[in-house]
Amino acid sequence: MNNYSIWVLEYAWVPNYHLSGLIYGAHNQGHCKLPYGYVLIKGKGQIALVDVGYNHKAYGEVLAATYGVENWRPPRTVMAEVGVRPEDVSTVFITHAHFDHMGNMEDFPNATFHLQERELEKWVWTLSLDRRFRWFLGGIDPADIMRAVDLARQGRLVAVNGDREDVLPGIDLHAAFDTHTWGSMYVRVRNDLARNSANTWVFAGDLVYTHENLRGTDTSDPQYIPVGLATGSQFNLVMTTDAMVKAVDGNCYRVIPVHEERLKDLYPSRITKEGLRITELALADGEVSQVVTR
Repeated sequence: MNNYSIWVLEYAWVPNYHLSGLIYGAHNQGHCKLPYGYVLIKGKGQIALVDVGYNHKAYGEVLAATYGVENWRPPRTVMAEVGVRPEDVSTVFITHAHFDHMGNMEDFPNATFHLQERELEKWVWTLSLDRRFRWFLGGIDPADIMRAVDLARQGRLVAVNGDREDVLPGIDLHAAFDTHTWGSMYVRVRNDLARNSANTWVFAGDLVYTHENLRGTDTSDPQYIPVGLATGSQFNLVMTTDAMVKAVDGNCYRVIPVHEERLKDLYPSRITKEGLRITELALADGEVSQVVTR
């Protein structure tokens, strides 16, 4: 039984991203398409998002140009393909503060946002450092940090301190400190609502970019290979990867990286008229498929 429908919604992409940025040590091994996306969860009277993408203006546009992002579309256009408006979103889980995950908070006026307290405070600290430390800020729009602080002023920010269960029914937050970023987290959805769920999904943010991070390059002899970018430590990333895989009873394909183009090879999907992909992971009882023509 599924209590939630779950879709991965692509909103932009980088056509040729170097593999060494995705898989630690994959130097001179070529490039791949890197989708940019967020996860929509619908059910139990709730509409939630895991991350919100970025807004293609001001410094967000500058960062996107730096990374070679193409075909950006706003949430209203992207989410209309599954019959949802930005105003309908009640809850947002921000896995980390990089611009392509947190940079579009203003488009969701009725949502309450959940972000690890450590993620917010450490980026404020990082902004205060001498210019020589600016490498840390390569994926950050400082205006996003200020917008998060303003959400706190409005009473719309929940500063999470570590793990938290049942933020929504069957939806848990798990801290992953000092990994990809200072205060990253991943989202676990127990779609049958059971405590020891047999129907679990993990949404990894950027703790995982590709399937290779979860199983290596040789499926007959799997290993964990961390992502290519860590503000924290690769050790912490590997141990967090193991925790995520254990949370889905070893089925690494239920640990979902939104930057993985090959999700389409595992789950039903379609390309929209905007040229963006919708991937359908689960349908709640009674929900109509948004990718399969009936």
